[in-house]
Order: sequence, then C-alpha cells, then structure tokens
Amino acid sequence: MANYTNTADTATSEDVVEVLNDLLENTRDGEYGFRACAEEVESPQLKQVFQNRSAECARAAGELVQLVRRFGGSPDDGGTVTGAMHRGWVHVKGSVGADSALSMLEECERGEDAAVARYRKALKANLPADVRAIIQQQADGAQRNHDQIKQLRDQMRASK
Repeated sequence: MANYTNTADTATSEDVVEVLNDLLENTRDGEYGFRACAEEVESPQLKQVFQNRSAECARAAGELVQLVRRFGGSPDDGGTVTGAMHRGWVHVKGSVGADSALSMLEECERGEDAAVARYRKALKANLPADVRAIIQQQADGAQRNHDQIKQLRDQMRASK
C-alpha cells in the first residue's frame, strides 16, 4: 500500500481512503434514495429526474470505488443506516397520498443537504490534488442535484 507523506498538501493513504469511503456511503445513499423515489412517484417527469439523479450517484460511486482501490483500500459495500431509514421513509410517504411527490422532493432535498455537507467536509481534508479535483466535481454535482430538487419542490409548492 502506497503511503503518502502527511504534509499540508497530502494525507496518508489511510486518511484518503477514509474520506473516500465516507463519500462512497454518501453516494450510495443518494443512488438508493433516488431510485426508491423513482419507484414510488407517479409523475413521469419526477420519475425521470429521480432516475437520472440515481444514475449520477451510481457513476460517482464507481469513481470513488476506483480511487479507494488505487489508494490500497477496501471500498465500503453499503450505504448508511440513516440512508436506509430515509429510503424506508420515502416508501411510506410514497404510499400515503396526494402530497407524496412533494414529500419525496422535501426528503430528497434534506438528503442532498447532507450530501453537500459531507462533500464540504471532505474538501477540507488534506488530499492529493487529483483526488481533490474529482471530489470537487462530485461536490458540484451534489450542489446541482440539491438546487434542481429544491426548484422542483418550490414549483410544486407554488402549484398547490
């Protein structure tokens, strides 16, 4: 396992793997959460949005798995307990009636708030420049997801 000198610019391989695995859990939570929403929502437009977001999270997870392996780590293989609870909540909300699409958007926005916060935390870590660039790209994607979900939520609230 390659070991990087712990300087102001880089962290050890173990530190990098820890940050990457935290983000990997985060992206899997997003992938599974958006997929659960796509399965539950009736609106074809929202179904497509949720499917696209799920696929984007899956792509990000794939990038993180490659980086974890590159730094000699073992990729975590699941999401978080909180993410599982979130998906269960989405399922319950999806089966309760007319406000379910709005409720899903609100829950997705909360999930994206958490994702953006985790990326911000990761970007504060001492990481190699190439890893930081990938994480910054993914953080920008999480922010775009958040903004899109928030806009859809606001539109849905205004139309009620």
